[in-house]
Amino acid sequence: MKAMIVVGARPNFMKAAPILKAIERHNQASPAKIETLLVHTGQHYDAQMSDAFFADLNLPKPDISLGVGSDSHAAQTAEIMKRFEPVLLKETPDVVVVAGDVNSTIACALVAAKMNYSSGQRPLIAHVEAGLRSFDRSMPEEINRILTDHLSDILLVSEESGLRNLEQEGIPRERVFFVGNTMIDSLLASQQKADESPVLRQLGLNDSGSTKPYALLTLHRPANVDRPATFREILEGLAELRQQMSVIFPAHPRTQKQIQESGLESYFAATTDADSRIRMIKPQGYLDFLCLMKNAQMVITDSGGIQEETTGLGLPCVTVRENTERPVTVEEGTNLLAGVSREGIRQAIARQRNPSKTKKPVPRYWDGKAAERIVEVLLQQVSARLAQAQPTA
Repeated sequence: MKAMIVVGARPNFMKAAPILKAIERHNQASPAKIETLLVHTGQHYDAQMSDAFFADLNLPKPDISLGVGSDSHAAQTAEIMKRFEPVLLKETPDVVVVAGDVNSTIACALVAAKMNYSSGQRPLIAHVEAGLRSFDRSMPEEINRILTDHLSDILLVSEESGLRNLEQEGIPRERVFFVGNTMIDSLLASQQKADESPVLRQLGLNDSGSTKPYALLTLHRPANVDRPATFREILEGLAELRQQMSVIFPAHPRTQKQIQESGLESYFAATTDADSRIRMIKPQGYLDFLCLMKNAQMVITDSGGIQEETTGLGLPCVTVRENTERPVTVEEGTNLLAGVSREGIRQAIARQRNPSKTKKPVPRYWDGKAAERIVEVLLQQVSARLAQAQPTA
């Protein structure tokens, strides 16, 4: 079996790393080897956002790098498709594994769906994290999720809402597999390394072995950071929290640019100070960020993956969005939807400052073994396809 695994942006790296490790373990234990090809589209292309994550997650160097870089949604998606097609034709994998909801996901799935090898077949398409829905089609990620699921042959579901959503959309049940969450696989495997990170000391958050109270903020969605009025409303919602503790904000370069262009610099500081401004720092690698997240009093975010990670850690999370494609983090986890109004955010933060003391169970299959289940499914499905292709005697 030959599997091509596609990554392009940071969330993909955390989802792919456990699958590659599970394949490696399979190959050590079984004579039926799985050949892998790791393709990096280059959707996230600078060293801090890509190379550092590869190192932290112990990902192998990509076998193929497409080097696409940043652009508009249409231009970037088209360029990925253009560069991915000859790679697929040359390598002819049995299965193409895509993850999540970024442009690389839909672009490579679409190329694979229209592919026609000389054998007359195309590769199977496996979608990791299938079935998630925010029901908000103004989000580019939602469009990517829906289209990828309807192109895929193997839908690998991370939470039970995905099973319901795919059934309602008419996806045949035999194509759907509830395997769990590979983001949590990476989280559980990396916690010990994250504890060794020097980032708390470097940021002055750890004094003589005692960690100062702080909150962690992440914002990157265009609906939040590209609209100055919305961005300002979110920042005003943090006013009380900023009086109570430091707020640490690892800011994407694009977000930093939006802050400058929107005239919001007065909310931020580059160093620890006493005037209750948000402390902006550079983007962090996976292990440093995990260390920051683990030791925070709470996390305020608009990221889907961080909603999952905070639930995995049992850490209070406030999501500054009107909806979430990961409802299990609210229903069973530690996440609270706040919306984007200052009052909604203020109230959500106040509630999460005094969370329920009842320990919530970890969602089903968020046990660090999702990747092993995925490898089993891939072997089963590819073997069935190959058996069908064999000529009968």
